[in-house]
Amino acid sequence: MKRPTIADIARRAGVSKGAVSYALNGRPGVSDETRARIQAIAQEIGWRPNVAARLLTGAGSGAIGLVVCRPARFLGVEPFFMELISGIEDELAARSCALMLQVVAGHEAEIAVHRRWWGEGRVDGVILVDLHADDPRVPVMERLGMPAVVIGHPSAAGSLPAVWSDEAAAMREVIEHLAALGHRRVARVAGPSALAHTAIRDAAFTESLAALGLEETAVPHTDYTGEAGARATRRLLSSRARPTAIVYDNDITALAGLSVAREMRLEVPADLSIVAWDDSPLCQVVRPPLTALTRDIPASGARAAGLLLRRAAGEEISGVEEPAARLRPRGSTAPPPRTAP
Repeated sequence: MKRPTIADIARRAGVSKGAVSYALNGRPGVSDETRARIQAIAQEIGWRPNVAARLLTGAGSGAIGLVVCRPARFLGVEPFFMELISGIEDELAARSCALMLQVVAGHEAEIAVHRRWWGEGRVDGVILVDLHADDPRVPVMERLGMPAVVIGHPSAAGSLPAVWSDEAAAMREVIEHLAALGHRRVARVAGPSALAHTAIRDAAFTESLAALGLEETAVPHTDYTGEAGARATRRLLSSRARPTAIVYDNDITALAGLSVAREMRLEVPADLSIVAWDDSPLCQVVRPPLTALTRDIPASGARAAGLLLRRAAGEEISGVEEPAARLRPRGSTAPPPRTAP
């Protein structure tokens, strides 16, 4: 069977090929009734845009790219990226666009992928995640003229538009909540120190402790995996100045911390309070359910994808600040034990 064409749709709809093109590309020139009839016929006969033809006419590839610098096995257990991708896909599906996803080991490999995709016309733009301070990807995108949107703080995004939220405000809310419960010794298990948002959280954590007169504590940095989170938790709970509360930079390390506390015969929250950054179903189904910072991650993905498509179409766009993550108290936080270690 031959591939359905615009001519096939035009013949069945009783209109010109130009009218079909207007209707399928969302351009004016046809009535709403005609547009709906043409779109219904296109769906019925299985018509899809010819990507090669779009490239030849300069209409774009119909795809955007996302490269992730994480171990591939990590993506399967990290809810953040699954939620982010779901939001991106929701936005792209509504526009008949595709997402090209690749996992790499580092920024040099990611930049090579971006150069290849852009040079071969495989994508109309890319979404950048996990920004570093002085991130080498940003100036490359600027020199290439490749449409790009950053999910991260604009301080590290250069001239690229960013989708971001106030990480410092969220951290202050957590520390204020724990201080109000009576905790004086609060520790934190952080993400990779090279990440720009980790640095923002580091500074906000230290400043919040000082502002509330709480003890300064160690902040071990991890790679977000459960193994690293467990090791960091054991060190903190084995120290002479054992914390009565720990804030974790993602849900996976928080869940690992909960397991370590039980392993060390500590009750949560009677002996130790736990807070996770980025709420997830995992935080809600464990016992006790974890107090967590919650935000609409799929909405962030959809917003970034929508901005990128507008930028790829030639529109001038600005970054978007989203609401800061908000604390959702659950069973893993309570006042500290009366006789703190």
